Amino acid sequence: MPRFGVLGPLTIEDPPGRRTTPRGDHQRALLAVLLLNANSSVPVDALVETLWPDTPPKSYSSNLHTYVSRLRARFAGLEIERDPHGYRLVVAPADLDLLSFREAAAAGKAAARAGDPASAAGHYRRALAEWRGPVLSGLHIPRLDADVARLESERLAAFEDCVDAELSDGRHGELTGELQAMITEHPLRERLAAQLMIALHRAGRQADSLAVHRELRATLVEELGVEPGAEVRRVHAAVLRGEDPVPSAKATPIFPICQLPPDIADLAGRESEIAKLSGLLGDGTGVPVAVVTGEPGAGKSTLAVATAHRLRRSFPDGQLFVPLAGASDPRDLSDVLGDLLRALGVTGPAIPDDVEARAAVYRGRLADRRVLVVLDDAASPEQVRALLPGTPGTAVLITSRRRLSGLAGADRLPLAPLSGAEAMTLLARLAGPDRVGAERADAERIAKACGNLPLALRIAGSRLAMRPGLPLGKLAGRLEDEVSRLDELQVSDLQVRGSIALSYQALSPAARRAFRLIGRCRTLDLPAWAVTTLIDDEGADEAIDELVEASLLEATGLDPTGEQRFRVHDLVRVFATELGRELETRAERVATVAKVSDAALCLADTAARRLPRTVPMPLSEHDVPAQPLDAELVERLLRDPGTWFSVERANLVSAVSSLCAVGWRRKALLVLERLSAYLYLHSHYTDMRTSYETLRDAAREADDRHIAVIADANLAVLLHVRGEYERAAEGYRACSKDLAELGDLATRAWVETNLAHCLVGLGRAGESLHAATQAREMSTVEDSGTHARRAESAALHRLGKISEALEIDRRILAQARESADDRQLGVALQGLSWSLMLDGRQEEALATIEESVRVLRRTTAKSALAKSLRTQGAILAGAGRRDGAVKAYENARRLAGALEERPRELSCTRAIAASWIGDGRADRAIPVLHRCLDEFRAMGGKPATGLTLHVLRRAYEAVGETEAAEAAGEEAKRLEVPHDANASTLVRLLLSLTEPAPA
Repeated sequence: MPRFGVLGPLTIEDPPGRRTTPRGDHQRALLAVLLLNANSSVPVDALVETLWPDTPPKSYSSNLHTYVSRLRARFAGLEIERDPHGYRLVVAPADLDLLSFREAAAAGKAAARAGDPASAAGHYRRALAEWRGPVLSGLHIPRLDADVARLESERLAAFEDCVDAELSDGRHGELTGELQAMITEHPLRERLAAQLMIALHRAGRQADSLAVHRELRATLVEELGVEPGAEVRRVHAAVLRGEDPVPSAKATPIFPICQLPPDIADLAGRESEIAKLSGLLGDGTGVPVAVVTGEPGAGKSTLAVATAHRLRRSFPDGQLFVPLAGASDPRDLSDVLGDLLRALGVTGPAIPDDVEARAAVYRGRLADRRVLVVLDDAASPEQVRALLPGTPGTAVLITSRRRLSGLAGADRLPLAPLSGAEAMTLLARLAGPDRVGAERADAERIAKACGNLPLALRIAGSRLAMRPGLPLGKLAGRLEDEVSRLDELQVSDLQVRGSIALSYQALSPAARRAFRLIGRCRTLDLPAWAVTTLIDDEGADEAIDELVEASLLEATGLDPTGEQRFRVHDLVRVFATELGRELETRAERVATVAKVSDAALCLADTAARRLPRTVPMPLSEHDVPAQPLDAELVERLLRDPGTWFSVERANLVSAVSSLCAVGWRRKALLVLERLSAYLYLHSHYTDMRTSYETLRDAAREADDRHIAVIADANLAVLLHVRGEYERAAEGYRACSKDLAELGDLATRAWVETNLAHCLVGLGRAGESLHAATQAREMSTVEDSGTHARRAESAALHRLGKISEALEIDRRILAQARESADDRQLGVALQGLSWSLMLDGRQEEALATIEESVRVLRRTTAKSALAKSLRTQGAILAGAGRRDGAVKAYENARRLAGALEERPRELSCTRAIAASWIGDGRADRAIPVLHRCLDEFRAMGGKPATGLTLHVLRRAYEAVGETEAAEAAGEEAKRLEVPHDANASTLVRLLLSLTEPAPA
């Protein structure tokens, strides 16, 4: 095996002693980056950016493989491994100068801690002898600049540690020349200056020692504007007094002491969390303990360090920072306490061997001090308890992936991902505000794919910063692909997958299985019934508790149905899904998902049947499985079916998309039909449209014509309710034709009925009556038959056949009273009231519509109530009760607006504008009526257009614009349809509102 060298020029020394280097810049660069990361996997992205810092060739993957193969062939025994993420060069410490240096330096540090300065100095000198010059001298690789600078810092720190050991061993005379050369190279290095002052003073050169201080102070003040630090000041004072200043390694630390890592400069948000922690820790009473918990990558350590820096004034004696490595390899408590005692000035034999004794000395050192102790990445309550101070004045801030539930008396702060605005701020700070601002939409896609998790955002931002020419949209596209998302979220030593893996590996086998099972569900907000159904094991509760404790699953409280909810971060779910694909068969994954989707479908089916069926489409009855959940649980969840739907609405919408993605279109349709019972009732039309479009597209791709037609029919319903009558009618006709060819008469009956209602709005009453009659004859169930008869009644109104419409409406009302269904009753009363009004029975009509409004107010059928209120307004106008009419129209308009039912909202607005004419405000009514007119024309609603023109004519007459009034009147006459009792009555009622109110 050859020996490699990077601490100087890149060299390879074969056993005979012959030195050589690889041929070609790319091979040298590849070997250099692998050696600097020896025994660690280097991601392919990092290697590509090293070899081709500007634009990699299209064949970079094969080129990289070729270079690796050539290195293996060129140097016998060179071991380069390929793993799923990159390449790893495996080398023994003795075969690489960098590893030999670090091994010797670590031995020197251990000897120094053991109180053996002579041995320590020997180890350090052996470490420094590995250096032959600047790291990789003669080979400039921009991507390695940070690594090279870090290694130079390690070399300087090892030299300083070596000097401390040799000063402690009394060898000051040999050091002055070497120290003077080093301080010339590093004139701002205070530790070097202090060591040189000690060496000169011990050599009897007090004046020269003081001169070093003067020169250092002048340089610091001139270049940095600061005074020398505490250590230099201490040595200076000792030299002035003529005392022997001991090396800093042997000096007893004086308070204040600060071990905090640097405060991060680009922290985004977290102000409320910092404020809360500051309040908990800085109140000055007792020994407050705060635990920051959260999922991997949430920024717990960053938050703790930022908070500790802000609290420095509250803890004047200092801040201790203790990395506990709980997520990877929890540190031994004895070692941790030993380090703390040495930092607090307890050295050598004064450090007890027993852990409890060390803890007692540690507490004694902190007694009566104002010190903040930061315990980072704690593994368990047991690891923390011995590190808690015992006297008031101190405070403890802990970070952990686990909740540390066994730590009594601690305040806990669960750390959520960043908000959307905070995520964008962090991304802008990392990638540049101008760049993020110019590609804002793609930046938001990146943040969403990262789940607003700080670690993921920091990796994405760093990748963008390293590649200023990379479009944000390209990175967003890579991150949106779940299969490769975690591969993309790694840069240098930061990676999301590895961070989550540490938490996963610490789980019990049962909790690991539960974690993988949860990954099969794409939903991020999970009810307890879904989680336990997924796990399907007697130990499910214990596994869930362990996942919650490990911050891989978050318990978010009870929902309105009384069910516990859980949240899983999207990146955590992606990791769990990856594991499931690796460790379980497809059949196992499908079986689990099928059971959960069956449970959701059965719950939705039961809930939908307990709601009023308002969506004018049939509910498929076949293929609904048996309910796998306990009957008592089902009853509790569905005590209020509307509440259950409101809670699970987003999950069910997501489930439709997921079911389509795996090819389960029939189940997706069954779920969506049942969800639509709630969505349509509450006018959540956007969710309906998005879901049916997803289902339609999936069905078309699979050539599933029947499901595609049903989806199109429901989409036509949504066009209809928004007033897009022409498009809706076209859609209904196409669906009816397809359903006839497919032999689905039941669904076709509903579609033809919807077409009939649509044709009424278009002013084509004869066609409407034909469609409605045909639908009634095709109907095989009572609901569709009743719906068809309502359409017949509406068409008969337009044809002037009021007595026939009255007969139909009376029959519908009789059936509704027998059903004991308030919604059906209220709708039937509304239909009859309007037929009575058209027949001239005004008093009966008024009593009937008032009963309709009373009944519908008891229900959740807001759309039906809006329609009845509008009818009430018209009937009250006919009765001369102007104020009541306007109030009814205003209430109806408010409801219709909230429900996004634009045609009804416009018709109510028109009636209210008519009342303004009667109030002497015709000038205000004219622009409103013009807006209504424009929208009715766009919808194709001829009857509504004609009614609006009649009211507009009266408005123009009121302001004296005769020509405009005549033009509006002539156009209204052209749109009139003979025998349309509905239109003629409405014109009369609306115009009555334009008359001045009686005194």
